[in-house]
Amino acid sequence: MTRVSRDFGDTMQKEAVPVVSADVIFASNRFPSYKIGANNQIIETKDDPKVLSMKEAVARETALLLEQQKRLSVRDLASKFEKGLAAAAKLSEEARLREAASLEKHVLLNKLRELLESLKGRVAGRNKEEVEDAIAMVEALAVQLSQREGELIQEKAEVKKLASFLKQASEDAKKLVDEERAFARSEIENARAAVQRVEEALQEHERMNRAIGKQDLEQLMKEVHEARRIKMLHQPSRVMDMELELRALRAQLAEKSRHYLRLQKELARAKSGEENASHLYELEGTEALGSYLQIQPCSDKAPELSKCSIQWYRVSSEGAKKELISGATKPVYAPEPFDVRRKLEVDIISEDQHIILSTTGLIDPAAGLGNYVEALVRKHDTEFNVVVSQMNGLHHSTESIHVLHVGKMRMKLCKGKSTIAKEYYSSSMQLCGVRGGGNAAAQALFWQAKPGQTFVLAFESERERNAVIMLARRFAFDCNIMLAGPDDRAPLGT
Repeated sequence: MTRVSRDFGDTMQKEAVPVVSADVIFASNRFPSYKIGANNQIIETKDDPKVLSMKEAVARETALLLEQQKRLSVRDLASKFEKGLAAAAKLSEEARLREAASLEKHVLLNKLRELLESLKGRVAGRNKEEVEDAIAMVEALAVQLSQREGELIQEKAEVKKLASFLKQASEDAKKLVDEERAFARSEIENARAAVQRVEEALQEHERMNRAIGKQDLEQLMKEVHEARRIKMLHQPSRVMDMELELRALRAQLAEKSRHYLRLQKELARAKSGEENASHLYELEGTEALGSYLQIQPCSDKAPELSKCSIQWYRVSSEGAKKELISGATKPVYAPEPFDVRRKLEVDIISEDQHIILSTTGLIDPAAGLGNYVEALVRKHDTEFNVVVSQMNGLHHSTESIHVLHVGKMRMKLCKGKSTIAKEYYSSSMQLCGVRGGGNAAAQALFWQAKPGQTFVLAFESERERNAVIMLARRFAFDCNIMLAGPDDRAPLGT
């Protein structure tokens, strides 16, 4: 009977495939040197003498998988290795069962041969020949069984090699998946850290820009103050002397103007030589923009003004056109820009008398006001400090400072950060000097932002009041809007 010798086992070990770790090299930074071939078989590839980086290896493997139209990730590859390992384990179990069955067959054949050998000595003739034939058949079966057992041993060795190979490949794939996961997490953490650094850098840059801008502004303001201080240090006395001289000249001019008007009125009365009712009152005040005119009684026979009806008019320089000034029914009237180069008349009507007073000449413009307004026109928006005297016809008790904005498209009244009124120039807007109000009339104006919203605003000086009226009318005229007072017919060019 043929038996499997120890030499056969040694031969199988020599012919066995070397261990997996000797054939398949897994570097820590690149894919293993194997790929999926036809019918999902694992085939080895020749090592590239040039060691590629992880990114290059991934790119190359991805290109190969795209060419095969099979996108297998590392995780899919590990799953396939695990499936192959399970199949190899199943094959190994089947081989073990076959080996046990083969051993049982050997035992049965040995017992059968012994029985036949004992039977051969007991029989003779034809029966002996049949027993010998049976023994020969048993030996042939033993030989075939030995050959089959050898094949099974070889198959078992191959299965073990394949299982070892797949197990190592699966472990390497898992290791590679873990490395890739750790690398991805590291990249994500690095990206987050980079984004955070960029955000911090941007915030720091913004803070530095704000600080630099603030420092530049402060430095510019310091330079301006220093320049002003140096200028005052070089020419302090000259500037102060000029201001004092201008004030003195203005006072002298106003006094001479009043004296001139008084002389003109006396001369007119002397020439007329008549003592009639028209001499009961006279107009006092400078006939110029920025001042005010007041009706004063000049005779004991003059009726009290509170019992008389008063109405002011503006008359063209030729005297041909007389225009009623709506709302001007007080003994005091402050000329406004519409009155420049015109005469002013006032009708005083009592029970039995009708007295007409008029200015001796045309209302003169304010000195330097035109140049001041032309300088303001160049600005997009000009601010003026005002006090609200009346709001919607009611007396405004608070005397807090407000800011009036005169812009190219609209006017706005603010108190601090709150907006009280803001309107674009329109036909419903009205703006004129206050028509009455005592000595302060020359510094106040009437503004109707829209129907139902009116204000009486007091300015710091007569110049600012008249400048606001002229500037707003100029901007409104550019918007094809004639900005005037109630019932006024605005002439062109005012």
